[in-house]
Amino acid sequence: MGDAGWVERFLEMQAGERGGAANTLEAYRRDLDDLAARIAVPLTEARPDDLRAYLAELARRDLASRTVARRLSTLRQFYRFLFSEGVRGDDPTDPLDSPRQGRPLPRILSETEVDALLNAAKAAETPYYLRLNALLETLYASGLRVSELVALPDRALRRQPEMLVVRGKGGRERSVPLGESARSALMAYLPVRAQFTADGKDARWLFPSRRSKSGHLTRARVAQMLKQLAVEAGIEPARVSPHVLRHAFATHLLARGAELRAVQTMLGHADISTTQIYTHVLDERLRDLVATHHPLAGGGLDIPGL
Repeated sequence: MGDAGWVERFLEMQAGERGGAANTLEAYRRDLDDLAARIAVPLTEARPDDLRAYLAELARRDLASRTVARRLSTLRQFYRFLFSEGVRGDDPTDPLDSPRQGRPLPRILSETEVDALLNAAKAAETPYYLRLNALLETLYASGLRVSELVALPDRALRRQPEMLVVRGKGGRERSVPLGESARSALMAYLPVRAQFTADGKDARWLFPSRRSKSGHLTRARVAQMLKQLAVEAGIEPARVSPHVLRHAFATHLLARGAELRAVQTMLGHADISTTQIYTHVLDERLRDLVATHHPLAGGGLDIPGL
């Protein structure tokens, strides 16, 4: 069997055994096609030096380190598949080092910008805006992932109005406190909630949608609603998304003195190192503040620890 046949077998395995999405499989195909076009030997015969030369060429093409790392991940999976199938007696990706990746800082909104969004969502008391305000208040008050928000059941507020019980990644449940403003927004929305269901009756979701196969709002629709709201608030729509509000929730809490462990629990992070990225955001904001406003900043002012 030639290279093309083994690539097809690899993609079939990814689809059948690992449930690879169509976009993911297409990315694997493009990565392997690119490799095949740039090395002098068949894919099944590539040596570590061939792959090193290919990765070096990617770096010279000024591809981002994250892109190079993704390409290397494709190669690792492909050659491990060939090894498991007995096509090769070794894995040529074993000696390869992954490219270093600088971890990008999360994009956030300032408290003033979040206030502008909240005010825009309160512009009218129509069912659409009541729902939008409830969505926004809940996102910013709880730091939920948008997938967690749209999947909230209708009973989410029935156990204890001051807390949301959320089912996060891996099926893990956590309780997230809900502030007075968010509770008020949700209480104002609940009387019109049935208007968004397919039959005008109660539904199993807190944020139902008659246009969605799942019965609840989709992540894409929530993102679209927030971008439309950003326009009304005078904020660049590209800067606003459900995940940006999650980042804002965490950063604003830490800026006001919340403990890192408490924020970790509310965000549902398994590892505190994931939450620590928000402390770096605060450091960066302090640097920008000093550089922009301190009278000596232009003279090379150096503040230890910043």
